[in-house]
Amino acid sequence: MIIQLEDPADPRVSDYTSLTDVQLRKVREPAEGMYIAESSRVLRRALEAGHVPRSFFMARKWLPELADVIDAHPDVPAFVGTAGMLEDITGFHLHRGAMAAMQRPAAADIPTLLADARRVAVLEDIVDHTNIGAIFRSAAALGVDAVLVSPRCGDPLYRRSIRVSMGAVFQVPWARLPAWPEGMDMLRSAGFTTAALALKPDSLSIQQLAARHDERLALILGTEGEGLGAQTVADADHTVMIPMYAGVDSLNVAAASAVAFFATQAAGTGG
Repeated sequence: MIIQLEDPADPRVSDYTSLTDVQLRKVREPAEGMYIAESSRVLRRALEAGHVPRSFFMARKWLPELADVIDAHPDVPAFVGTAGMLEDITGFHLHRGAMAAMQRPAAADIPTLLADARRVAVLEDIVDHTNIGAIFRSAAALGVDAVLVSPRCGDPLYRRSIRVSMGAVFQVPWARLPAWPEGMDMLRSAGFTTAALALKPDSLSIQQLAARHDERLALILGTEGEGLGAQTVADADHTVMIPMYAGVDSLNVAAASAVAFFATQAAGTGG
C-alpha cells in the first residue's frame, strides 16, 4: 500500500519523527512496542527473522528495489516522500535505502533462553549502542547462544545497534535481566560458570579459562570506561583478563568480546 507523503507533520509517520533524539527514542520505542530497522538490508533481515512490520518509509527511488517486500505485505503502508521531506521528519538525511517501523517482538523468557544454551554473554550497563551492535555481531559470528543485558544496558533494538550488528541482533536470542547483579543467581541455578572480564591480580588469562572447557559458560562484559561493578566481580566464579602487550592496558569492550568469544568457542563441546 504505497502512500505519497504531502506533509512532514502527517501523524501517520509519527514512528519516524525525531530519530536523532537518542534519549527520546530510548523511551518511546520500547514503550510503544516498536523499533526502527534502518536500511533495506537490515529491514529484510528483520522480516526474515519473522518480525512484523508496522510501516515502510522511503524515497521513491527505492521502490523498485523493495517492490517484492511491499508486494509481500499489501496491507502495510509504504510511505514515500522526497529526500527533503524525509529529512524533515527523521532529522537526518536518509541515504541507506529505506526504513521500516517494526513491531517489537515479545520479550524472551530467560529460563527458556538458558535451557539449551551452553555459552552466553552478559552485558552490564553498556550504553554505547555502537558497542552493543558490535558485540551482537561477534556473538552471532562466533557461536554465542544467547545474550543477557542488565536493566541499565542500552537497547539492542535501537537503530544504531541494529545497523552496526548488520542485523545480528535478530539472530542471537537475547533478554533483559530484571535485576543485576542479582541475576547471577539465575545463571548459577542454570549450571553456568560465571566469568567476569576484569583486570585483577588473580584473574585467569582468557587462555586458561578456555582450557577449562566449562560445560556452560557465562562471559560478563562491563560498561565502557568503568568496567564491571565491584559486586559483579566479587560474585563471579572467576575473573578473566586478556593479556596485553606494548603497554596497552585494555581493549574496547566490543573488541574484548570478540577475543573472548573466539577463545572460548570450545566451551560446552567437551573441548
